[in-house]
Amino acid sequence: MTRADPSFLPIPGIRLGAAAAGIKYPGRDDLVVIELAEGAACAAVFTRNAFCAAPVVTAREHLEAKAPRYLLINSGNANAGTGAAGLEDARASCKGLAGIVGCDPGRVLPFSTGVIGERLPLGRLIEALPRAVEALSEEGWAEAARAIMTTDTVPKLAFWQFEVDGRPIRVTGMAKGSGMIRPDMATMLAYVATDAAVDPALLRDCLGQAVAPSFNSITVDGDTSTNDACVLMASGAGGAAPITARGSAAYRGLCEAVTGVCMELARAIVRDGEGATKLVEVLVEEARDEAEARDVAYTIAHSPLVKTALFASDPNWGRILAATGRAGVEDLAIERVRIWLDDVCIVRAGGRADDYREEAGQAVMSQAEFSIRVALGRGEAGARVLTCDLSYDYVRINAEYRT
Repeated sequence: MTRADPSFLPIPGIRLGAAAAGIKYPGRDDLVVIELAEGAACAAVFTRNAFCAAPVVTAREHLEAKAPRYLLINSGNANAGTGAAGLEDARASCKGLAGIVGCDPGRVLPFSTGVIGERLPLGRLIEALPRAVEALSEEGWAEAARAIMTTDTVPKLAFWQFEVDGRPIRVTGMAKGSGMIRPDMATMLAYVATDAAVDPALLRDCLGQAVAPSFNSITVDGDTSTNDACVLMASGAGGAAPITARGSAAYRGLCEAVTGVCMELARAIVRDGEGATKLVEVLVEEARDEAEARDVAYTIAHSPLVKTALFASDPNWGRILAATGRAGVEDLAIERVRIWLDDVCIVRAGGRADDYREEAGQAVMSQAEFSIRVALGRGEAGARVLTCDLSYDYVRINAEYRT
């Protein structure tokens, strides 16, 4: 398993095209069409937010009924909280693309990201579709990654390859996300493709395995979006033998590669969190079960007091201790709990570690990336969550989001 050189970015059988529709910002690409080769397999997971967006509802319906040939993505408008009219717009956008490319509208999956509660400017979107289709190319990943950005500061791309019986198999992915990030399957969209031929049921299983430690283990601000989606496409155009057995080396290699791409993209999302200056890994160990460990990790990762201390590079260990204590762990024996900043122990035996020195904690928290590690002393389960700090710029970006 290796991370591939950027020259491996294109995936045979997957073409992408971007165009400017003027949905929110003039003069920048904000519309993407992805074309899947006939016979390609596709799997997707979506937000669990009860107010899921109209394109999420439509994409689910279409995916259950037919094998997709096209994905249609717009940035700048979420088409969420728009009721029956939003559903009509989502379906009309699918019909518009289908009319250009000559396919059933049910074989188009729509995706949107941006401002909630405003009607999709359908006319501008439909008008730009021919330009996006004309731009379709296997080389179009970088342009597409930029076009789906909203408050992101950089496009997010990842690419891996592995071999099966001497034949290379490629996996490429792109994602957008910077705020409203705490996926539950933030505003987060991710698209991953492989040139492997994969049984559809195995592709769904592979995607489920990949999102659990990646997109479902990150948080910027604790908000789960109305529009979250992650799609895994398998074109089958790479020439390797089809992957049909769950226990095969090829399937294991595919799962490793897809998970690796998703992990890279998830890390890039948190690193690019709105106003973020720190990337922090929260590790919880020695829990009774994984659910308990995740509760503690997310309580720390979501604490505004912890997150502002991270921004200030202030080793205010009492905030981490307090968050651990209020995470709802029943009968927590505080004398067994230990807490570290990287390798610097800050809490032991119910209070500040005897050998802890403020300057050591300060040195860790002044870094751009570090870890908070908590051992609960209760069992053998653990969890890992990626988070970031909470800065002045986060407030500014979200206060000005609609202006």
